[in-house]
Amino acid sequence: MTHPVHTPVIAADGGLIRFALADLLSASVPSMRIELTDASAAEPWLTRLVGTEASLTALSDGHVDLPAQPELARLALLLWARRWWPASPTLGIPSLDPALLDLEAAVATTAVEDVAEGLLDGFEASPGELFDAANGLFAAAGSVAEETRQLCTQLSAWFDRHDDLERADAAADLAARVAPGQRAYALAAGAGPSASAEGVLAEGRASVDWARVPPGVLDAADDTVTWRIVATRTAARLEVEVTGALDDASLTAVAAHDGEPFAEAALHLGSGGFAGTADLDEAGTGLAATSFNRIGLVVGAADPDVNGTTPEDRAEVISLVRAREALPPAARTLAERAVADEEF
Repeated sequence: MTHPVHTPVIAADGGLIRFALADLLSASVPSMRIELTDASAAEPWLTRLVGTEASLTALSDGHVDLPAQPELARLALLLWARRWWPASPTLGIPSLDPALLDLEAAVATTAVEDVAEGLLDGFEASPGELFDAANGLFAAAGSVAEETRQLCTQLSAWFDRHDDLERADAAADLAARVAPGQRAYALAAGAGPSASAEGVLAEGRASVDWARVPPGVLDAADDTVTWRIVATRTAARLEVEVTGALDDASLTAVAAHDGEPFAEAALHLGSGGFAGTADLDEAGTGLAATSFNRIGLVVGAADPDVNGTTPEDRAEVISLVRAREALPPAARTLAERAVADEEF
């Protein structure tokens, strides 16, 4: 199965709407695929969206390929960016402000609801929930303050039409108050490990699997993790450092021997990135001393059921995102435009 990082999707009520990532990121989206999971739930919005003939085809075959609708493509792009955007100081890919992404996604969901009412019933986040998550707009607005005001005004009118008067007032208030500000994000790009090589039983480098960590927390580049197992007077200690921190989060690192975990270190954000240590028991010390070439390290969720990304997955996405620099401003998200003129 193609990894989710390559397959932007909208989880509609009773179906999935899929797009090709390369199409979305190049701003040229010729088609979309609708896959039904519950025909009875999907039928009302499906007919409104694609018409009777295409709806019958989808209901009969369980799926249908159709020309892409711009409202759906826009929402799919924003939802993908909220989860998978590969921010990386090392690679020159800037962080996108989550507040602006949430605001854009809120407006995009209202556009989809206007095109096909009911499509997003049971969706992962309603326009109101996305709007509620879009905090920090005053700092995020920067050079796109006027566009941010327009989005807030648009949301206010939509909430008002749907009798969500409390949020309508909140969006109107934001529209009146948003002003240019200095966008900032936490960056701790540290130097390499500082420990002496003396007493090292095992050491190595690793890459962060994007699927195992929260979005926007760590540099998306490969080989940012350094680990070592150092001998102590009584046993041994695992030491882990992860450079290129973009934000704080609760992270752990798990060392495994042939896939079997034997040590876990809590990671904490410091001036040089994330770092943590864990004392090893006698068995772990023995593994480090005799089987160091079979030891690996995972940062984030070590659950074997996680559908992880490969180096090839990550390289392809990074290449597609870098190519977006050549797109005209109108083809890029508001969050991208907000950082386009900043030094990175």
